[in-house]
Amino acid sequence: MSLLEIERLTVSFHRRAGLLRRVNVDCVRDISLAVARGEVLALFGASGAGKSLVAHAVMGLLPANATAGGAMRFDGRLLDPPAQAALRGSRIALIPQSIGHLDPLATVGQQLRWAARRAGHPMTVPGAVEGALSRFDLAPAVAATFPHALSGGMARRVMLAMTTVSGADLVIADEPSNGLDAENTARVFRCLKSFAEAGKAVIVISHDLSAALEIADRVVLLRDGQVAAQERANAFAGDGEALCAAYARAIWNALPQNGFSRGHHEA
Repeated sequence: MSLLEIERLTVSFHRRAGLLRRVNVDCVRDISLAVARGEVLALFGASGAGKSLVAHAVMGLLPANATAGGAMRFDGRLLDPPAQAALRGSRIALIPQSIGHLDPLATVGQQLRWAARRAGHPMTVPGAVEGALSRFDLAPAVAATFPHALSGGMARRVMLAMTTVSGADLVIADEPSNGLDAENTARVFRCLKSFAEAGKAVIVISHDLSAALEIADRVVLLRDGQVAAQERANAFAGDGEALCAAYARAIWNALPQNGFSRGHHEA
């Protein structure tokens, strides 16, 4: 059974056209997907494909001028605005794209305690903060550090630790490799894989298909706000002959390690 089910999600924005007229702009159209416990689903697409909008729709964090349609269910129950408010930060966690979401005026330890308390799991046991950090190869001294003193990779791992202490069942990571080198990208993705191995459902939103494939079970490719393909991650191999969709084959063969080939696979 899927932990999260999204059926025909649409997201549109209304804006003014002149003084009196208002128009709607459709940015996400008819997206359906699901993710189960123990599974990593990679959501891939170019900038503007709608990846982050899907995450924000699930979290209930769309801007005021946005309208969402379709249906979402979490653990078999309707995921409507009251449910989103109740589950956000506790059973559903978003690891944001920007490390600027860390509070610059609070230490890492303080922010870990806040995340645990918001989720109803206060960290009262001595050494709990340091233990949470050690899971992500962060030294105990990091607990007393302010975000500005962290490297990009360390800051990402701090956000992963905050997700862990929240006890969330669904983890959504929005561009977790943004600004990281190859070594730190691999480390962060391994941490995300560990969530699935612990029985959580994980959605990784990324424009780095190669890195996402290292941990993903399935891949959903978005194009212009719509699902262009859904594929098994292990089908991305060779020249893509196991891929079902021509668009997926075109993307796969256009990667640097595949020689930037487009050929007859181009969608």
